[in-house]
Amino acid sequence: MSRPAAAVHRVIKAYDVRGLVGSEIDEQFVFDVAGAFARLMRAEGAGRVVIGHDMRASSPALSAAFADGVTAQGLDVTRIGLASTDQLYFGSGLLDCPGAMFTASHNPAAYNGIKLCRAGAKPIGKDSGLTTISDEVIAGVPAYDGPTGAIEDRDVLADYGDFLRSLVDISALRPLRVAVDAGNGMGGHTTPAVLGTLSSVTLLPLFFELDGTFPNHEANPLDPANLVDLQRHVVETEADIGLAFDGDADRCFVVDELGHAVTPSAVTALVAGRELAREIGATVIHNLITSRAVPELIVERGGTALRSRVGHSYIKGLMAETGAIFGGEHSAHYYFRDFWGADSGMLAALHVLAALGEQDRPLSALMADYQRYEESGEINFTVADAPDCVDTVLKSFGSRIQSLDHLDGVTVDLGEGSWFNLRTSNTEPLLRLNVEARTSAEVKEIVEHVAAQIASRSESSA
Repeated sequence: MSRPAAAVHRVIKAYDVRGLVGSEIDEQFVFDVAGAFARLMRAEGAGRVVIGHDMRASSPALSAAFADGVTAQGLDVTRIGLASTDQLYFGSGLLDCPGAMFTASHNPAAYNGIKLCRAGAKPIGKDSGLTTISDEVIAGVPAYDGPTGAIEDRDVLADYGDFLRSLVDISALRPLRVAVDAGNGMGGHTTPAVLGTLSSVTLLPLFFELDGTFPNHEANPLDPANLVDLQRHVVETEADIGLAFDGDADRCFVVDELGHAVTPSAVTALVAGRELAREIGATVIHNLITSRAVPELIVERGGTALRSRVGHSYIKGLMAETGAIFGGEHSAHYYFRDFWGADSGMLAALHVLAALGEQDRPLSALMADYQRYEESGEINFTVADAPDCVDTVLKSFGSRIQSLDHLDGVTVDLGEGSWFNLRTSNTEPLLRLNVEARTSAEVKEIVEHVAAQIASRSESSA
């Protein structure tokens, strides 16, 4: 059956498939997406697809419909059941076949979606397959006249845990009390399998019950409000470290023993240093929103720093092109060459635990080595005319601007360690601002100045 183009494009986005269950995504729609995906993969020589799903109420039925769509096109299916997104990537790498993960990550319970990859966890985005899939769903997916594929079930959770632990030297780990907030997401499924087997680790779980309604808080630790419960839990339990995972547990956020959030930039720098210690001279990728401390430390540790646009498709592409050993983003996505170039928050967590546990200092002291600047975090502004607002902001800084960079939005260097980036959202009428400077007072001054300029344009156009 054919479908309206506008409805399909609303759901099949630049990096994945995502929408409201019932009104935008249902079993028939998923069946059609699966058919188009299977046809594309069959044309590229694939004979099997691995499928995993998160804990949302709609995920089992939607993933079953997807399996039917794949087998109707003659490909076999391996179902791994409940999984984190990086566990699905592991399955794709282990079985050397394309994969589909049913999740809407940190979005509310009413949403669901699909993250697709080629064999070896290679990403599929708008320019690498999703456009082909959406065009075929719009036109109508042709039926397959060959035999139907077979479906098998396979549990890869223990293998996933063993593989991650094999990539990090945890032999010198001292006893650690580790508080983990799973946010009722898939971290409650994977954490016991990966960290719960370590004799030196005492897990202090919070919200491990799998519940796709997210009854305690949103499963989005990028929002500071969703870290408050973990910060309190760390202090109350006298934990050495706190870890928070998002809904599909592919991102990991860190809290120190004092209850203070550790920036993903600092985690990126720490993991980069550990990876470079075993391969001096390797390339490490960082997106342009990470702290300037990241490329500084990469170079100091003997590595080559490579700057990327924001977004997993760009970093994964650069990982494949350059053979980079590691990549990190300000959003707490961490990519590893030894994990098929894909991202794994749990693998990053193992690196932080290893770094903490092989020395005696508390985490706050350890991470101070990687925190050289103050930063604003990402601040969003709803605007009617983003280019006009950006132009107004740039003009207002005048001679303070040392240089401009247009790799992704505009990055403005103000000198003496101060810079900011303004970029538009791909999906919403938003301008995103990130600021970094030597002191929090300087950060505040730049944020307030930019905000005032944007407000002035919004008022004049109202």
